[in-house]
Amino acid sequence: MTSPSLLSHPVPQAPIAQPPSALKRVGVPLLLFLVTVISTTAVGMRYMHNFQMGRGPLTDDADILPYGWVWRNLGDFAQGLPFSMTLIAILLAHEFGHYLACKAFRVRSTLPLMLPAPSLSGTFGAIIRLHSRVPSRSALIVIAAMGPIAGFVVATGAVVVGLRHSVYLAAPVLHRIQPPMLLAAAHGLLHASQPLAFILPHPILTAAWMGLLITALNLIPAGQLDGGHIAYALSPGLHRVLSRVSVAVLVLAGVFFWVGWILWGLVLLMAGMTHPKVSRELPLRRWQKALAPVCVAILLLAATYQPFTGYDLLTILPKLAHRYHWAKH
Repeated sequence: MTSPSLLSHPVPQAPIAQPPSALKRVGVPLLLFLVTVISTTAVGMRYMHNFQMGRGPLTDDADILPYGWVWRNLGDFAQGLPFSMTLIAILLAHEFGHYLACKAFRVRSTLPLMLPAPSLSGTFGAIIRLHSRVPSRSALIVIAAMGPIAGFVVATGAVVVGLRHSVYLAAPVLHRIQPPMLLAAAHGLLHASQPLAFILPHPILTAAWMGLLITALNLIPAGQLDGGHIAYALSPGLHRVLSRVSVAVLVLAGVFFWVGWILWGLVLLMAGMTHPKVSRELPLRRWQKALAPVCVAILLLAATYQPFTGYDLLTILPKLAHRYHWAKH
């Protein structure tokens, strides 16, 4: 899917800094937003083309980074907008959830910053950066949880719209993506008589799937991901244990299910992922503690242990060995 750099919003305990100028505060986010619209729409062009041709979004290697094809077909650029606008809506909802929670706790932050990138989604996600410290663990849990909750709400709506625009073929659709529980459940409610394997997903549904995966990745309870912030707010000791367990689980999942999990595990081992200390004052209120199980439920509904089939380490290594042997001879 997207690059493993979907670390979309670290919330570090940064030193107090002078607020940036109005031009920088608004101009940089706007520029990044416009570039991300272009990069995600370019990818969405290919997904719409595949949909119109009766093919899954990621059917073969030609669908991965199809920028040469996009350049040759710029007249169809607008066809990528359903995908790009859906994905951007999910990402911005997520980041504005953080942003508005920061405002509520008087934590200074940037506006959401989109991250355009040459990836399967056209983006590395989005971030907000803080210009003042998070004052307490009670503030931290709210700031961390509001992003996934807001993004999940928008993604759920996108799943429903995407399912209604998708079509069903007479045979199973060949593609490499696996649906999360939310998508499977929504399909069961809206199209119970149709096998999910026969669905040809509309680009809106593909964007919703990617948005859900991004949400799930950020809810891994480790480091400075949203899930890590939530775990730390509940208990710094719990955060340390879950961070170590998460890395081990991700490495094993990379061997057997999707090699991208290994990269995520390595990201969590980076020094910058160590969680800064946050004041232990202001004990969590009951409603703030309730945000944790809500986010666990979102993680279970949005995640899939194997986002892509055929990309586990046990499958990739023999292929690489075969190519090396062929090239050598």
